[in-house]
Amino acid sequence: MQKLVGIAVILVCVFGGFVMANGKLAALWQPAEIVIIFGAGAGALILGNSSAVLKGIWQQLKAISGGQKNDAELYRQLLPLLHQLLQETRLKGLKALDGHVESPETSPLFSRYPLVTGSPELLGFIIDNLRMLGMGKLSAHELEALLEQEIDTLEESMLKPSHAMAKTADAMPGFGILAAVMGIIITMQHLDGPLTYIGVHVAAALVGTFLGIFACYCLLSPLSNAMEQWVGRRITALECVKAVLVSHVSGKSPLLAVDAGRKSIEQDIKPGFMDMESWLNEAEAESV
Repeated sequence: MQKLVGIAVILVCVFGGFVMANGKLAALWQPAEIVIIFGAGAGALILGNSSAVLKGIWQQLKAISGGQKNDAELYRQLLPLLHQLLQETRLKGLKALDGHVESPETSPLFSRYPLVTGSPELLGFIIDNLRMLGMGKLSAHELEALLEQEIDTLEESMLKPSHAMAKTADAMPGFGILAAVMGIIITMQHLDGPLTYIGVHVAAALVGTFLGIFACYCLLSPLSNAMEQWVGRRITALECVKAVLVSHVSGKSPLLAVDAGRKSIEQDIKPGFMDMESWLNEAEAESV
């Protein structure tokens, strides 16, 4: 909803201001310029990126259009899940987690937390590193270094769509100039025509410059920034898991380990300690 409000404000202010200055919106409707600019932008995006990056752009655009309504709820599910996993580890050892780790889609524990299982990167990060802990003993420093390296790799991969969008945004003013130059070429072919006819073609060419700048600074650049922030939220969840696992390996109790993860959550959605403790108690009561 917030993204739609932002787009609405841009459209109203830009085009409304144009009308207030006695401009005619019909003059901005130049289909040929639109085809050149946005067609060149789409083609450059396809040419310069892999199919995985293009798919990531589409997925992240859909994700940011849904807002951040599930971000706080994600941690309401993630923290109790991690606490219960550590509790089982403490009571029965890491082997007790084999059933959950090997088949999380059929695990009764994971099935209670759909937002976690619905995030492939987060779920994979949890089960892969629990499996790694079960394969051999690691010190807290060794584990922290391994997890940090994995998070950096995931973050680099997840940021590729937003970086691709940002580069395309930077190129849009250039595509606008391309369309404008082509419009001027057409105008030069009609210099022997009426003055009003030449003016119409020059105006059409300038619309190309306007559309390129508008697409860059009003649409694509803000969208790429929103995509980058969305990735940052996903990475924070991985940092939370990392803090919990490192604290667990260093010998902290499940409660203190989970609290270490809570402290890494972004401030606007970070729960208080008492809230987290109530979530853990509710989860334990449901599992009995």
